Amino acid sequence: MLATGVASGSSQVYLNGIASGYAVEIELFSAEELRRTLNRLTSQVVEATPHLADLCLLGIHTRGVPLAQRLAHNIHQWETVQVPVGALDITFYRDDLDRIGARTPAPTQVPFDITGRVVVLVDDVIYSGRTVRAALEAIKDHGRPQVVRLAVLIDRGHRELPIHPDFTGKVVPTSREEAVRVCLAETDHRDRIILAKKTG
Repeated sequence: MLATGVASGSSQVYLNGIASGYAVEIELFSAEELRRTLNRLTSQVVEATPHLADLCLLGIHTRGVPLAQRLAHNIHQWETVQVPVGALDITFYRDDLDRIGARTPAPTQVPFDITGRVVVLVDDVIYSGRTVRAALEAIKDHGRPQVVRLAVLIDRGHRELPIHPDFTGKVVPTSREEAVRVCLAETDHRDRIILAKKTG
């Protein structure tokens, strides 16, 4: 996702720690609305997976990881099935590092065999589709799944690749001058979704 932090007491959104020229405009979702959206996403995944024992979730760093963990928690609460969760860092699989700038890799953790399983990639926001493309490349290093599906909390449009999520919490139409940021308690100390616009 675009932004990695919002400065305390400031209206600027920061990209990799640098003020990016965005000003926070509105809160799209409250914590409760985010929770309901995640429940809707969980329902979609469960309904599309007849054999939950075959399911595993791979969260894309950063916020896809806690979202995958929350999905697994919901599935366990609803269906009493423990779904394994892994974490993918896709930094070195990207084809747009020159555009987004250098990033510090996060640990990839896939402590289970994904061969023959139903893998659901989980991310917070889908935009160009390049993050997902990189994640699909990364998956190849960990086995050959039966099928790979994609779950995103927010689809903001503007795809640059023919990639479409199988499960979507909410479609939020945006312009290219806007940014959508998902804030989670695990990474940002609170749950909410905000929309930011460029200042000039």
